[in-house]
Parts: sequence; C-alpha cells; structure tokens
Amino acid sequence: MKTLKNIFIVGLAAMALAPAVQAEHVTIIAVNDTHSQIDPASDNKGGALRRRAIYDKVRSENKYTMTLHAGDAVQGNVYFSLYGGAVEYAVIDSLGYDAVIWGNHEMDNGIDSTYHYYKNVKAELLSANYDFSDTKMAGLVKPYMIKAFGDKRVAVMGINVQPAGLVSDKNCKGLRYLPSIDVADATAKYLKEVQKVDYVVMLSHIGYVSDAPGEPNDQDVVKSSHYIDLVIGGHSHSTVKPGTPEATVMNADGKPITVGQNGKWGKIVSTYDLDLETGKVVYNQIAVDKTWDEAAKKYVAMDNWLKPYRQGVDSLMNLPVSESARAMKNSEAPLQNWVSDASLEIIRKISGVKKVDCAIMNKGGIRVNMPEGMVSEGLIGSMFPFDNRYVVLEITGQGLIDALKVMAGRGGDCVSKELSATFNDKGELLTAKINGKNIDPKKIYNVATIDYLANGGDYMQSFKDAKRLWVDEVKYGDHILDYVKELKAAGKKINGADGWRMVKK
Repeated sequence: MKTLKNIFIVGLAAMALAPAVQAEHVTIIAVNDTHSQIDPASDNKGGALRRRAIYDKVRSENKYTMTLHAGDAVQGNVYFSLYGGAVEYAVIDSLGYDAVIWGNHEMDNGIDSTYHYYKNVKAELLSANYDFSDTKMAGLVKPYMIKAFGDKRVAVMGINVQPAGLVSDKNCKGLRYLPSIDVADATAKYLKEVQKVDYVVMLSHIGYVSDAPGEPNDQDVVKSSHYIDLVIGGHSHSTVKPGTPEATVMNADGKPITVGQNGKWGKIVSTYDLDLETGKVVYNQIAVDKTWDEAAKKYVAMDNWLKPYRQGVDSLMNLPVSESARAMKNSEAPLQNWVSDASLEIIRKISGVKKVDCAIMNKGGIRVNMPEGMVSEGLIGSMFPFDNRYVVLEITGQGLIDALKVMAGRGGDCVSKELSATFNDKGELLTAKINGKNIDPKKIYNVATIDYLANGGDYMQSFKDAKRLWVDEVKYGDHILDYVKELKAAGKKINGADGWRMVKK
C-alpha cells in the first residue's frame, strides 16, 4: 500500500522528468520604406516575391505572428510613376500584412488618391496622431489594433511624422497632425490601463533620427514614455542592427526598449520575438537576397499577376536614352552637382527669366544612383519620380541665407556651381557666396528650384515666402529626360563635377 509520503516523492520525480512549460511567444515580422521596390533593386537585393517567401517561412515556424509595414510603401520607382499605387497596395494584401501605417510619401499624389487604393486594403490602417476627420480617409484609419495571443493581448499603435515642411499643403489638405510624443505615451497608457493590454508596440514613421531640429524621433518618444514596450520604425531609412547599442533605448523609467528599423527598399526583413511572459524582445534581421529565389517560385499566381505591370516597367528600364561617363551615387557630390547644374541650364533655357543666379535642388529628390554606361528612360524616371515642377523664385539675400541655414542644418544639399557655403559640425552656416562674393542680405536674387521646395518642403520656409517669377507646367523629370537625350545627340555623356559645394569646416 502506497503511503502519502511515497506518492509525494513519486510526484516530485515525475515533475523533475517532465519538460518545462515553454512561455508563449509572438513573432512580429516587419519592413519599412519599401518605396515601390516590387522587383529586386539594381544590386539584386529586395523584391516582393522574396519577402513573401520569408514571411511565409517565419509564419510556418511560429505559432503566433504579426506582419507589419512602417510606412512609405510607395514612391521612388517606375512602378509608382506608371501605376500610381495600384501594384504596391495590392501587394500589401498579397503579402498578408496585419497592419500598415502612413508614410509621408503615401500622400505624394494627395489624400484622395491614396484613399482610392487604401479603401480596398484588408490590413488594418493605423495612425494615432493623424486626424483624418475632414478628409475622405475619415473612419478608415484607426489609432491602434489589439490582438490576443493565448491569454495575452498585444496592441499596435501607429505614430506618424509631422507633415508640415515635409508634405505639400495641397497633398495633405484637411489632415490634422497631433504631437507624436504626447499622443504616443497617452495612447500607450490608455491601452495598458483601460484596454488592459499586456504589451504596446509603436509602429512608427517618424525616424530613428529627426528630419529637422526640434522634430521628435523614435528615441525621443521612448525616452519620454512609461508604457511603450517595442518600437518598429521607418522614415529615416536607418539600418538599426540587432545587438548594437543603437537598438536599445532607455525609457522614462530606465527600462531598456528595443527600437528597430530596416533601411529602405525592402532589402531587409526584421523579426521581433516577444516573450509574452517576460516581455523580453529578441530582435533579428533577414537579408532579402537571391537565396530566397527558389522558395519564391511557388508564388506563380502572384508572379503572373505582376507580369503585365513588370512589362511596362521593363520597357522603360531597357530603353536607352543617354550615357554616363561614370558611376555616381545619389548620396555623393558629383551626381548632386550634376542635377543642380543641369537644372539651372534647363531653367535658363525654358523659363524666359532674363537672369537666374543659381539653382537649389533637394538631394532627397534623387532616388537612385547613376550607373556608368547606358542610361535608360526608366532609370531617369526612377531617379526623378516626383510630380514636381521647376520654379524661379525672386528672393532677398537674407531669405537665401536663411534657406542655406536650413540646408546646412541637414548636412548640406544640392546647389549649382554659382553657390558655395561652409558650415560647422553643429550645422551652423558660416559663409555663403554667389560667384565668389558674399550674399548680400539686402540684394534681390533669382533662384531656380522645384515647387516642392518653393512650397516650403524640406522646411524651406523662406522659399515659401518668396515671390514666384515663373512656374513650369511639365514634370521636371521630363525636362531632365529631354536634357540627357540632347546630351546623347551632341555626343556628350552625363558627368558631374567633383567636390562638395556646401562644405563642413
């Protein structure tokens, strides 16, 4: 006969031999700033079919998953120039996203245009700090979503960038922005204390670093927060590598919070393994490269659906229009100098304005690199995809200096050869000259630019206040396309001058 003592001992032994109960986990799959990169980029990285293969593999290996996109699904590729979002927004559902948030480029064709596509997207559309009440998007966008995984509840809230100074007024008409830091922590607190969620994920499109001084970024939000448990970011195109100090930011209570971001163009997919018992996050990144091609072959229906769109893109990408003397990166001086000098030459020719002193362009408007050799019509379209027009502004010297101060604050920008400036490591303007002479604050200058900057984009308020002498009616990228064709006809190659014209001292 078994004694109570024996039963107790046997029970302890059985407990020792039984496997430990594993805590439940949810794996969050995330990308950001894919920018219409449906096919692999020129370096054979990225591609929607490859991303789908990665997503499906991660989903098959994990009991609980969520798939998120942190904004800017569109713009920067011929797919968007030709089809206006029809491909990218359909792909969102093909890839099975649970939630997406707005990027600033979602508004490049205006809110009404985005609504046309967004109304059909099955994924949850999130933004806690954009009030769409006075737009067509009213009722379509939610501040957050909540998902249950076993007995735990995880909330995802969307936090978006300040559109003023970044998005043309006409493209965000009716949208009201609410301060991101205030809304993020208040919403997270509400989710924890009222909705009784266990964890709050901030899906963000404000940047790991700020666009402009005073604008909050992901790190600022975390440092002021008590309730956010994980940040999945976008907008700044930062590649925040797992295991580095940059991937952890201390919150207002001194708690380490994981903050991640994947660069741009969908070349990296991140996974965040969230332990639902402890709240610990394990952050990882997966390269989207040719090793996923075999797995992607099974998506025959999706590939066939893409074919007619791809044919339209390929017809332009394979149509030669000019030649480049050398490879030039969009982040480096030669290509930025070429764009500014070419734009000034074009505007002087077509504007009818007798005297145009210089040209100022934005480096963010040059979306891809210039290769050596053959340059296609599609490449020019991808390089200058925005629906902007050339403008000539009449501006005071002080207004021009103020514009250069803003440009210096972000490390310089594209200026034609007539302009030169220096700034210090704090981004403070030190000198500003035209044709070797100091800019006179009281003198009037005529400056060539694009309407995005003339409307105050990239925080160029002094340009917005300036007088418009001339505004073109044709997309500036079309003029650049004609310009490079003329170079080819004249036996000349595309080439930019070396050396920065805005120099840090």
